[in-house]
Amino acid sequence: MTTLKVNDIAPDFEAKDQNGEIVKLSNYKGKKVILYFYPQDNTPTCTTEACNFRDNYSKLKKKGYEVIGVSPDSEKKHQNFIKKFELPFTLLSDKDLKVANTYGVWGPKKFMGRVTDSIHRETFVIDENGTIEKIIEKVVSKKATEQILEEA
Repeated sequence: MTTLKVNDIAPDFEAKDQNGEIVKLSNYKGKKVILYFYPQDNTPTCTTEACNFRDNYSKLKKKGYEVIGVSPDSEKKHQNFIKKFELPFTLLSDKDLKVANTYGVWGPKKFMGRVTDSIHRETFVIDENGTIEKIIEKVVSKKATEQILEEA
């Protein structure tokens, strides 16, 4: 669904993390970033994806990656999700959908026979220079890390 492509410069953004602190992509210049979008905290598939990143976090850090999750949930809901599942990475609250719209991951989605607007589960792998090096549009939650680390 996104119109962004590999080798595009990742759009900068500003959003609050789980602690209400402002986070900008530009703050991560010089670091590799896994920016993953997901619909909602505490749902089965979203939890599976978050826990996959948690379980592989040390492997990702060794390869130089920072992990940032983005959903429309509130900071408080993110705090509870992080605490409940011991997530070691940042979650951004995108209640106004600015980040999702900037990355083109908000729109119609079919779920249980109904079409509703929602965040599409997509992952952007961004290099140290802010360039998108990989876009995963068909995320398999239980293999999220493996999809990132496998060679294109």
